[in-house]
Amino acid sequence: MNLPNPVKTPSFLQQIQWITDPVGYMESAAQRYPDIFSTAVAPVEDALVFVNHPQAIQEILTSDRKKFAALSRENKILQPLIGDSSVIMLDGDRHRRQRQLLMPPFHGERMRAYSEIIRNITEKVFSQLPHNKPLSIRTAMQEISLQVILQAVFGLYEGERCQQLKHLFSEMLEVFQSPLSFSFLFFRFLQKDLGAWSPWGRFLHKRQQIDKLLYAEIAERRAQDDPNRIDILSLLMSARDEKGKPLTDKELRDELMTLLFAGHETTATAMAWALYWIHHLPQVGEKLLQELGTLGDSPNPIDIARLPYLSAVCNETLRIYPVGFLTFGRVAQEPVEILGHHLESGKVVFGCIYLLHHREDLYPQPKQFKPERFLQRQYSPYEFMPFGGGARRCIGEALAVFEMKLVLATIVSRYHLALTTNQPEQAQRRGVTLAPSGKVKMMITGERKFQESPKAVASV
Repeated sequence: MNLPNPVKTPSFLQQIQWITDPVGYMESAAQRYPDIFSTAVAPVEDALVFVNHPQAIQEILTSDRKKFAALSRENKILQPLIGDSSVIMLDGDRHRRQRQLLMPPFHGERMRAYSEIIRNITEKVFSQLPHNKPLSIRTAMQEISLQVILQAVFGLYEGERCQQLKHLFSEMLEVFQSPLSFSFLFFRFLQKDLGAWSPWGRFLHKRQQIDKLLYAEIAERRAQDDPNRIDILSLLMSARDEKGKPLTDKELRDELMTLLFAGHETTATAMAWALYWIHHLPQVGEKLLQELGTLGDSPNPIDIARLPYLSAVCNETLRIYPVGFLTFGRVAQEPVEILGHHLESGKVVFGCIYLLHHREDLYPQPKQFKPERFLQRQYSPYEFMPFGGGARRCIGEALAVFEMKLVLATIVSRYHLALTTNQPEQAQRRGVTLAPSGKVKMMITGERKFQESPKAVASV
Protein backbone atom coordinates (compact mmCIF):
# COMPACT_ATOMS: atom_id res chain seq x y z
CA MET A 1 0.00 0.00 0.00
CA ASN A 2 1.33 3.44 -0.97
CA LEU A 3 1.44 5.80 2.00
CA PRO A 4 2.41 9.49 2.02
CA ASN A 5 5.87 9.91 3.59
CA PRO A 6 5.84 6.94 6.01
CA VAL A 7 7.96 7.29 9.16
CA LYS A 8 10.54 4.50 8.88
CA THR A 9 10.96 3.64 12.59
CA PRO A 10 9.47 0.25 13.64
CA SER A 11 5.84 0.64 14.71
CA PHE A 12 6.32 -0.45 18.33
CA LEU A 13 9.11 2.10 18.79
CA GLN A 14 6.89 4.78 17.26
CA GLN A 15 4.15 3.92 19.75
CA ILE A 16 6.56 4.09 22.68
CA GLN A 17 7.92 7.48 21.56
CA TRP A 18 4.40 8.81 20.96
CA ILE A 19 3.48 7.93 24.53
CA THR A 20 6.70 9.12 26.20
CA ASP A 21 7.80 12.04 23.98
CA PRO A 22 5.05 13.19 21.61
CA VAL A 23 6.73 16.55 20.88
CA GLY A 24 9.99 14.89 19.93
CA TYR A 25 8.15 12.40 17.75
CA MET A 26 6.14 15.05 15.87
CA GLU A 27 9.06 17.43 15.38
CA SER A 28 11.38 14.68 14.17
CA ALA A 29 8.84 13.51 11.58
CA ALA A 30 8.09 17.08 10.45
CA GLN A 31 11.78 17.81 9.86
CA ARG A 32 11.75 15.17 7.11
CA TYR A 33 8.15 15.63 5.95
CA PRO A 34 6.96 19.20 6.66
CA ASP A 35 3.30 18.99 5.57
CA ILE A 36 2.13 15.37 5.67
CA PHE A 37 3.44 11.99 6.87
CA SER A 38 2.18 8.52 7.78
CA THR A 39 2.63 7.15 11.29
CA ALA A 40 2.28 3.92 13.22
CA VAL A 41 1.61 5.56 16.60
CA ALA A 42 -1.64 3.68 17.28
CA PRO A 43 -1.78 -0.07 17.89
CA VAL A 44 -3.96 -0.70 14.83
CA GLU A 45 -3.28 -2.52 11.61
CA ASP A 46 -3.33 0.52 9.35
CA ALA A 47 -1.02 3.52 9.51
CA LEU A 48 -2.48 6.95 10.32
CA VAL A 49 -1.82 10.06 8.28
CA PHE A 50 -0.86 13.32 10.03
CA VAL A 51 -1.44 16.59 8.16
CA ASN A 52 -0.38 20.06 9.35
CA HIS A 53 -0.94 22.22 6.26
CA PRO A 54 -3.83 24.66 7.01
CA GLN A 55 -5.58 24.39 3.63
CA ALA A 56 -5.37 20.61 3.70
CA ILE A 57 -6.74 20.49 7.27
CA GLN A 58 -9.62 22.74 6.22
CA GLU A 59 -10.42 20.48 3.28
CA ILE A 60 -10.39 17.38 5.49
CA LEU A 61 -12.57 18.86 8.25
CA THR A 62 -15.10 20.73 6.10
CA SER A 63 -15.54 18.51 3.03
CA ASP A 64 -18.84 16.73 2.56
CA ARG A 65 -19.20 13.24 4.01
CA LYS A 66 -18.72 11.70 0.56
CA LYS A 67 -14.99 12.48 0.86
CA PHE A 68 -14.22 12.39 4.59
CA ALA A 69 -16.37 11.22 7.48
CA ALA A 70 -15.80 11.53 11.22
CA LEU A 71 -14.33 8.40 12.74
CA SER A 72 -15.39 7.86 16.31
CA ARG A 73 -13.68 4.46 16.51
CA GLU A 74 -10.33 6.24 16.84
CA ASN A 75 -11.66 7.75 20.09
CA LYS A 76 -12.30 4.30 21.60
CA ILE A 77 -9.15 4.79 23.64
CA LEU A 78 -11.29 7.14 25.80
CA GLN A 79 -14.24 4.77 26.16
CA PRO A 80 -13.22 3.41 29.58
CA LEU A 81 -13.19 7.00 30.88
CA ILE A 82 -16.20 8.62 29.25
CA GLY A 83 -18.42 5.75 28.12
CA ASP A 84 -19.89 5.07 24.68
CA SER A 85 -22.81 7.54 24.76
CA SER A 86 -20.62 10.66 24.83
CA VAL A 87 -20.81 13.05 21.89
CA ILE A 88 -17.14 12.27 21.26
CA MET A 89 -17.98 8.63 20.60
CA LEU A 90 -20.94 9.20 18.26
CA ASP A 91 -21.22 9.60 14.49
CA GLY A 92 -23.83 10.85 12.04
CA ASP A 93 -27.32 11.77 13.21
CA ARG A 94 -26.68 10.70 16.81
CA HIS A 95 -23.68 13.02 16.99
CA ARG A 96 -25.62 15.97 15.54
CA ARG A 97 -28.54 15.40 17.91
CA GLN A 98 -26.29 15.21 20.97
CA ARG A 99 -24.24 18.23 19.95
CA GLN A 100 -27.36 20.36 19.45
CA LEU A 101 -28.52 19.47 22.97
CA LEU A 102 -25.12 20.29 24.48
CA MET A 103 -24.39 23.62 22.80
CA PRO A 104 -26.82 26.11 24.50
CA PRO A 105 -25.37 26.00 28.08
CA PHE A 106 -21.94 27.08 26.79
CA HIS A 107 -22.87 30.35 25.12
CA GLY A 108 -24.32 33.82 25.63
CA GLU A 109 -25.61 34.89 29.01
CA ARG A 110 -24.61 31.57 30.55
CA MET A 111 -21.00 32.74 30.57
CA ARG A 112 -21.89 35.78 32.67
CA ALA A 113 -23.68 33.50 35.16
CA TYR A 114 -20.51 31.42 35.63
CA SER A 115 -18.20 34.42 36.10
CA GLU A 116 -18.82 34.84 39.83
CA ILE A 117 -18.29 31.12 40.39
CA ILE A 118 -14.92 31.29 38.64
CA ARG A 119 -13.69 34.41 40.44
CA ASN A 120 -14.90 33.29 43.87
CA ILE A 121 -13.20 29.90 43.53
CA THR A 122 -9.95 31.54 42.39
CA GLU A 123 -9.94 33.93 45.34
CA LYS A 124 -10.78 31.14 47.79
CA VAL A 125 -8.05 28.80 46.55
CA PHE A 126 -5.36 31.50 46.54
CA SER A 127 -6.37 32.84 49.94
CA GLN A 128 -5.53 29.42 51.38
CA LEU A 129 -2.07 29.14 49.77
CA PRO A 130 1.02 29.89 51.91
CA HIS A 131 3.12 32.99 51.24
CA ASN A 132 6.89 32.96 50.73
CA LYS A 133 6.95 29.18 50.33
CA PRO A 134 7.50 27.27 47.07
CA LEU A 135 4.32 25.73 45.69
CA SER A 136 3.11 24.03 42.54
CA ILE A 137 1.02 26.47 40.52
CA ARG A 138 -0.19 23.60 38.37
CA THR A 139 -1.64 21.91 41.45
CA ALA A 140 -3.42 25.15 42.40
CA MET A 141 -4.82 25.44 38.86
CA GLN A 142 -6.10 21.86 39.09
CA GLU A 143 -7.92 22.72 42.31
CA ILE A 144 -9.53 25.78 40.72
CA SER A 145 -10.49 23.94 37.55
CA LEU A 146 -11.98 20.98 39.41
CA GLN A 147 -14.07 23.22 41.66
CA VAL A 148 -15.33 25.13 38.60
CA ILE A 149 -16.38 21.82 37.03
CA LEU A 150 -18.14 20.70 40.20
CA GLN A 151 -20.04 23.98 40.63
CA ALA A 152 -20.68 25.26 37.10
CA VAL A 153 -21.11 21.88 35.39
CA PHE A 154 -22.29 19.47 38.09
CA GLY A 155 -24.03 22.08 40.25
CA LEU A 156 -22.38 20.76 43.42
CA TYR A 157 -21.19 23.33 45.95
CA GLU A 158 -21.00 21.48 49.25
CA GLY A 159 -22.15 18.35 51.06
CA GLU A 160 -20.92 14.79 51.39
CA ARG A 161 -21.60 13.82 47.77
CA CYS A 162 -19.69 16.86 46.51
CA GLN A 163 -16.68 16.02 48.69
CA GLN A 164 -16.78 12.36 47.70
CA LEU A 165 -16.89 13.19 44.00
CA LYS A 166 -14.10 15.74 44.36
CA HIS A 167 -11.89 13.17 46.08
CA LEU A 168 -12.70 10.39 43.60
CA PHE A 169 -12.29 12.65 40.57
CA SER A 170 -8.87 13.79 41.79
CA GLU A 171 -7.71 10.23 42.32
CA MET A 172 -9.14 8.99 39.03
CA LEU A 173 -7.62 11.84 37.03
CA GLU A 174 -4.20 11.02 38.44
CA VAL A 175 -4.43 7.40 37.32
CA PHE A 176 -3.60 8.07 33.65
CA GLN A 177 -1.44 11.18 33.82
CA SER A 178 2.07 9.71 33.56
CA PRO A 179 3.25 8.26 30.22
CA LEU A 180 3.49 4.81 31.84
CA SER A 181 -0.05 4.81 33.25
CA PHE A 182 -1.41 6.41 30.05
CA SER A 183 -0.24 3.30 28.19
CA PHE A 184 -3.03 1.36 29.95
CA LEU A 185 -5.52 3.24 27.78
CA PHE A 186 -3.34 2.91 24.71
CA PHE A 187 -2.71 -0.86 24.88
CA ARG A 188 -5.83 -2.96 25.43
CA PHE A 189 -3.85 -6.02 26.56
CA LEU A 190 -2.89 -4.09 29.72
CA GLN A 191 -6.54 -3.61 30.71
CA LYS A 192 -6.74 -6.55 33.08
CA ASP A 193 -8.68 -6.42 36.33
CA LEU A 194 -6.31 -8.17 38.73
CA GLY A 195 -8.01 -6.87 41.83
CA ALA A 196 -7.88 -3.65 43.81
CA TRP A 197 -4.07 -3.72 43.98
CA SER A 198 -3.68 -3.61 40.19
CA PRO A 199 -3.74 -0.26 38.27
CA TRP A 200 -6.68 -1.26 36.07
CA GLY A 201 -8.54 -2.81 38.97
CA ARG A 202 -8.17 0.42 41.01
CA PHE A 203 -9.44 2.44 38.07
CA LEU A 204 -12.52 0.25 37.60
CA HIS A 205 -13.31 0.43 41.32
CA LYS A 206 -13.12 4.24 41.37
CA ARG A 207 -15.18 4.49 38.19
CA GLN A 208 -17.88 2.33 39.81
CA GLN A 209 -17.93 4.59 42.89
CA ILE A 210 -18.20 7.73 40.73
CA ASP A 211 -21.01 6.23 38.64
CA LYS A 212 -22.99 5.39 41.78
CA LEU A 213 -22.73 9.00 43.00
CA LEU A 214 -23.52 10.53 39.59
CA TYR A 215 -26.60 8.39 39.00
CA ALA A 216 -27.83 9.24 42.52
CA GLU A 217 -27.40 12.97 41.75
CA ILE A 218 -29.23 12.63 38.43
CA ALA A 219 -32.10 10.76 40.11
CA GLU A 220 -32.47 13.46 42.79
CA ARG A 221 -32.45 16.23 40.17
CA ARG A 222 -35.19 14.50 38.19
CA ALA A 223 -37.30 14.22 41.35
CA GLN A 224 -36.75 17.87 42.36
CA ASP A 225 -37.03 19.48 38.89
CA ASP A 226 -35.85 22.95 40.00
CA PRO A 227 -36.25 25.38 37.02
CA ASN A 228 -34.07 28.02 38.70
CA ARG A 229 -30.84 26.02 38.59
CA ILE A 230 -28.30 27.26 36.04
CA ASP A 231 -25.61 24.57 36.27
CA ILE A 232 -24.90 22.72 33.05
CA LEU A 233 -26.24 19.38 34.34
CA SER A 234 -29.63 20.93 35.11
CA LEU A 235 -29.73 22.66 31.72
CA LEU A 236 -28.89 19.41 29.95
CA MET A 237 -31.61 17.57 31.87
CA SER A 238 -34.21 20.08 30.67
CA ALA A 239 -33.03 20.00 27.03
CA ARG A 240 -35.17 18.25 24.40
CA ASP A 241 -34.36 17.24 20.85
CA GLU A 242 -36.61 17.93 17.84
CA LYS A 243 -38.70 14.87 18.76
CA GLY A 244 -39.16 16.09 22.32
CA LYS A 245 -36.86 13.46 23.81
CA PRO A 246 -34.50 14.26 26.70
CA LEU A 247 -31.05 12.83 27.32
CA THR A 248 -31.12 9.47 29.10
CA ASP A 249 -29.38 8.92 32.44
CA LYS A 250 -26.58 7.07 30.64
CA GLU A 251 -26.14 9.90 28.12
CA LEU A 252 -26.07 12.47 30.94
CA ARG A 253 -23.49 10.43 32.86
CA ASP A 254 -21.23 10.05 29.82
CA GLU A 255 -21.46 13.74 28.90
CA LEU A 256 -20.62 14.75 32.48
CA MET A 257 -17.57 12.50 32.43
CA THR A 258 -16.58 13.95 29.06
CA LEU A 259 -16.84 17.50 30.38
CA LEU A 260 -14.78 16.50 33.41
CA PHE A 261 -11.96 14.87 31.46
CA ALA A 262 -12.03 17.31 28.54
CA GLY A 263 -12.44 20.44 30.65
CA HIS A 264 -10.56 19.91 33.90
CA GLU A 265 -7.07 18.69 33.08
CA THR A 266 -6.77 20.68 29.85
CA THR A 267 -7.85 24.01 31.35
CA ALA A 268 -5.64 23.56 34.42
CA THR A 269 -2.65 22.82 32.20
CA ALA A 270 -3.29 25.86 29.98
CA MET A 271 -3.61 28.21 32.99
CA ALA A 272 -0.40 26.85 34.53
CA TRP A 273 1.48 27.42 31.27
CA ALA A 274 0.10 30.97 31.02
CA LEU A 275 1.27 31.88 34.54
CA TYR A 276 4.66 30.41 33.73
CA TRP A 277 5.09 32.54 30.59
CA ILE A 278 3.73 35.68 32.29
CA HIS A 279 6.43 35.43 34.99
CA HIS A 280 9.18 33.85 32.90
CA LEU A 281 9.03 36.86 30.56
CA PRO A 282 8.70 39.97 32.78
CA GLN A 283 7.74 42.23 29.86
CA VAL A 284 4.64 40.08 29.27
CA GLY A 285 3.57 40.45 32.91
CA GLU A 286 4.14 44.21 32.84
CA LYS A 287 2.01 44.73 29.72
CA LEU A 288 -0.73 42.56 31.15
CA LEU A 289 -0.81 44.45 34.45
CA GLN A 290 -0.97 47.79 32.64
CA GLU A 291 -3.92 46.58 30.59
CA LEU A 292 -5.76 45.15 33.61
CA GLY A 293 -5.19 48.44 35.45
CA THR A 294 -7.25 50.33 32.86
CA LEU A 295 -10.43 48.58 34.08
CA GLY A 296 -10.32 49.88 37.65
CA ASP A 297 -10.79 48.07 40.95
CA SER A 298 -13.98 46.13 40.17
CA PRO A 299 -13.90 45.23 36.48
CA ASN A 300 -16.84 43.66 34.71
CA PRO A 301 -16.00 40.04 33.75
CA ILE A 302 -17.14 40.59 30.17
CA ASP A 303 -14.80 43.61 29.90
CA ILE A 304 -11.96 41.42 31.20
CA ALA A 305 -12.70 38.78 28.57
CA ARG A 306 -12.50 41.42 25.82
CA LEU A 307 -9.06 42.79 26.78
CA PRO A 308 -6.87 42.45 23.66
CA TYR A 309 -3.50 41.75 25.30
CA LEU A 310 -4.97 39.26 27.80
CA SER A 311 -6.64 37.51 24.86
CA ALA A 312 -3.31 37.49 23.00
CA VAL A 313 -1.51 35.98 26.02
CA CYS A 314 -4.12 33.21 26.24
CA ASN A 315 -3.97 32.57 22.49
CA GLU A 316 -0.18 32.39 22.46
CA THR A 317 -0.28 29.99 25.43
CA LEU A 318 -2.69 27.76 23.53
CA ARG A 319 -0.61 28.06 20.37
CA ILE A 320 2.78 27.08 21.73
CA TYR A 321 1.39 24.08 23.67
CA PRO A 322 -2.13 23.45 22.36
CA VAL A 323 -4.74 21.76 24.53
CA GLY A 324 -4.80 18.73 22.21
CA PHE A 325 -2.12 17.50 19.82
CA LEU A 326 -4.52 16.37 17.08
CA THR A 327 -7.95 16.97 15.62
CA PHE A 328 -10.44 14.15 15.75
CA GLY A 329 -9.80 11.64 12.98
CA ARG A 330 -11.48 11.55 9.59
CA VAL A 331 -11.70 8.55 7.29
CA ALA A 332 -11.50 8.83 3.50
CA GLN A 333 -14.78 7.57 2.01
CA GLU A 334 -13.31 7.33 -1.48
CA PRO A 335 -9.87 7.67 -3.09
CA VAL A 336 -8.75 11.29 -2.60
CA GLU A 337 -5.70 13.44 -3.17
CA ILE A 338 -4.16 15.62 -0.44
CA LEU A 339 -1.12 17.83 -1.03
CA GLY A 340 -0.28 15.80 -4.13
CA HIS A 341 -0.50 12.45 -2.31
CA HIS A 342 -3.04 9.76 -3.17
CA LEU A 343 -5.04 8.34 -0.27
CA GLU A 344 -7.02 5.15 -0.66
CA SER A 345 -10.56 4.77 0.65
CA GLY A 346 -10.55 3.89 4.35
CA LYS A 347 -7.36 5.76 5.17
CA VAL A 348 -7.54 7.64 8.50
CA VAL A 349 -6.32 11.25 8.59
CA PHE A 350 -5.66 13.59 11.53
CA GLY A 351 -4.89 17.30 11.55
CA CYS A 352 -1.73 17.75 13.65
CA ILE A 353 -2.48 20.86 15.72
CA TYR A 354 0.91 21.04 17.45
CA LEU A 355 2.85 21.05 14.17
CA LEU A 356 0.37 23.48 12.59
CA HIS A 357 1.00 25.90 15.47
CA HIS A 358 4.76 25.60 14.96
CA ARG A 359 4.90 26.29 11.23
CA GLU A 360 7.54 28.92 10.47
CA ASP A 361 5.48 30.31 7.59
CA LEU A 362 2.60 31.07 9.97
CA TYR A 363 4.44 31.76 13.22
CA PRO A 364 8.01 33.04 12.73
CA GLN A 365 10.28 31.87 15.57
CA PRO A 366 7.55 29.46 16.74
CA LYS A 367 9.46 28.35 19.86
CA GLN A 368 9.34 31.88 21.25
CA PHE A 369 6.38 33.12 23.29
CA LYS A 370 5.13 36.26 21.51
CA PRO A 371 1.55 37.36 22.31
CA GLU A 372 1.96 40.24 19.85
CA ARG A 373 1.45 37.77 17.00
CA PHE A 374 -2.26 37.82 17.77
CA LEU A 375 -2.41 41.62 17.87
CA GLN A 376 -0.64 41.97 14.54
CA ARG A 377 -2.43 39.29 12.54
CA GLN A 378 -5.82 37.62 12.34
CA TYR A 379 -5.41 33.87 11.97
CA SER A 380 -7.96 31.70 10.22
CA PRO A 381 -9.75 28.87 12.11
CA TYR A 382 -7.45 26.42 10.30
CA GLU A 383 -4.23 28.24 11.12
CA PHE A 384 -4.95 28.57 14.85
CA MET A 385 -7.12 25.78 16.22
CA PRO A 386 -6.33 24.79 19.82
CA PHE A 387 -9.87 23.43 20.22
CA GLY A 388 -10.03 21.55 16.93
CA GLY A 389 -12.24 22.49 14.03
CA GLY A 390 -15.23 21.59 11.90
CA ALA A 391 -18.23 19.73 13.29
CA ARG A 392 -16.06 18.23 16.06
CA ARG A 393 -14.77 21.50 17.46
CA CYS A 394 -14.71 21.47 21.27
CA ILE A 395 -18.13 22.39 22.69
CA GLY A 396 -16.63 23.77 25.90
CA GLU A 397 -14.23 26.18 24.18
CA ALA A 398 -16.07 29.35 25.23
CA LEU A 399 -16.22 28.32 28.90
CA ALA A 400 -12.58 27.17 28.94
CA VAL A 401 -11.25 30.44 27.47
CA PHE A 402 -13.55 32.53 29.69
CA GLU A 403 -12.35 30.65 32.78
CA MET A 404 -8.73 31.01 31.72
CA LYS A 405 -9.03 34.79 31.30
CA LEU A 406 -10.89 35.40 34.57
CA VAL A 407 -8.54 33.20 36.62
CA LEU A 408 -5.41 34.83 35.17
CA ALA A 409 -6.81 38.35 35.61
CA THR A 410 -7.79 37.64 39.22
CA ILE A 411 -4.41 36.16 40.17
CA VAL A 412 -2.17 38.63 38.34
CA SER A 413 -4.06 41.71 39.57
CA ARG A 414 -4.16 40.59 43.22
CA TYR A 415 -0.91 38.75 43.92
CA HIS A 416 2.83 39.20 43.53
CA LEU A 417 4.22 35.91 42.25
CA ALA A 418 7.74 34.80 41.42
CA LEU A 419 9.20 31.68 39.83
CA THR A 420 11.43 29.80 42.25
CA THR A 421 13.86 28.61 39.56
CA ASN A 422 15.42 30.00 36.40
CA GLN A 423 15.26 26.57 34.81
CA PRO A 424 12.94 26.75 31.76
CA GLU A 425 9.89 24.50 31.88
CA GLN A 426 9.88 21.62 29.43
CA ALA A 427 6.72 20.09 27.96
CA GLN A 428 5.94 16.50 28.82
CA ARG A 429 2.91 14.33 28.22
CA ARG A 430 0.32 14.40 30.98
CA GLY A 431 -2.64 12.42 29.74
CA VAL A 432 -3.72 14.14 26.53
CA THR A 433 -2.00 17.45 27.33
CA LEU A 434 1.52 18.87 27.17
CA ALA A 435 2.09 19.87 30.79
CA PRO A 436 5.06 21.72 32.33
CA SER A 437 7.50 19.09 33.57
CA GLY A 438 8.33 21.08 36.72
CA LYS A 439 4.65 21.84 37.56
CA VAL A 440 5.52 25.59 37.52
CA LYS A 441 7.06 26.05 40.96
CA MET A 442 6.30 29.57 42.19
CA MET A 443 6.05 31.59 45.37
CA ILE A 444 3.46 34.12 46.49
CA THR A 445 5.53 37.05 47.73
CA GLY A 446 2.69 39.42 48.60
CA GLU A 447 -0.70 40.86 47.71
CA ARG A 448 -1.30 43.80 45.46
CA LYS A 449 -3.20 46.83 46.64
CA PHE A 450 -6.09 47.92 44.47
CA GLN A 451 -4.93 51.51 44.55
CA GLU A 452 -1.61 50.68 42.90
CA SER A 453 -1.38 52.41 39.55
CA PRO A 454 -0.61 50.30 36.47
CA LYS A 455 2.79 52.01 36.16
CA ALA A 456 3.68 51.33 39.79
CA VAL A 457 2.44 47.76 39.60
CA ALA A 458 4.40 47.08 36.43
CA SER A 459 7.64 48.15 38.07
CA VAL A 460 7.36 45.71 40.97
